[in-house]
Amino acid sequence: MKIDLGDLHAFMAVARAKGFRDGARASGGSASGLSEAVRRLEAQLDVRLLNRTTRSVVLTEAGEGLLARLGPALTEVEVALDVVNGFRDRPAGSLRLNVPVSAARLVLPAIVPPFLAAYPGIRLEVIAEESFVDILAAGCDAGIRYDERLEQDMIAVPIGPRVQRFAAAASTAYLNRHGRPQHPRDLLDHACLRGRFAGRTPPPWEFERDGEVVRVDPTGPLLVTLGGAADLIVDAAIAGTGIVCLFEDWLRPYFESGALEPVLEPWWQSFSGPFLYYPGRRLVPAPLRAFIDFIKASANRS
Repeated sequence: MKIDLGDLHAFMAVARAKGFRDGARASGGSASGLSEAVRRLEAQLDVRLLNRTTRSVVLTEAGEGLLARLGPALTEVEVALDVVNGFRDRPAGSLRLNVPVSAARLVLPAIVPPFLAAYPGIRLEVIAEESFVDILAAGCDAGIRYDERLEQDMIAVPIGPRVQRFAAAASTAYLNRHGRPQHPRDLLDHACLRGRFAGRTPPPWEFERDGEVVRVDPTGPLLVTLGGAADLIVDAAIAGTGIVCLFEDWLRPYFESGALEPVLEPWWQSFSGPFLYYPGRRLVPAPLRAFIDFIKASANRS
């Protein structure tokens, strides 16, 4: 039986994304193309792989069995084909990264343009989200996360700044009206603009000075899901709605322009920078190896 590898990849994309539209977004194809490929595969195998309704796509028992064996097999095919990259002057192919929005905004802009200029044969896809994902199940080659979020059995490589800080800020107009906090506990009497990860409670704001750590859980008029909506709490702070706490690098342009004023700066807490992480269980694809070497070389030059 001769099965088209493209049909197998289409099935994997739909199965992993649990839908044709999401599978199309992940694979760069079309929903109709994936649907036709899966129908063709089912016809050749003479077995249903997916149960489809207007609202969901669910693997059948046969589909689950195929997916479990197919992922490692296709990975081996990709690794075998990637050997050809060793004979190129410059590696080529695709590289998919899963990163938090903060890394897409604060870390990658200094890395991606020169990397793509150095490796014109590599096509980079960046998926920015705040959820904790299995990068292999999501079809990604590597991810960027902070150390407390690293998955097990992963190799981690430092990327970007090695020390970062959380900063609190508000507009001068707000602080003139409500006063300037002198201690983190003063925030309990202020309007604070909060963020949280999807499906989780808002994390406390944490401050540190001379070894003393203070955690506060302030309230306020605005709560957003972290990620793309983080700009909303920044805009609200600029408009004088309340106090925001975010990455210092995210807020620095607003400090420099005067749109925001630092709050409790002696208490800003430092934390270690992010890591690029990838599975250590298989050979590293050439585009990912090139990216790893590039960020290591960049770190040595800085």
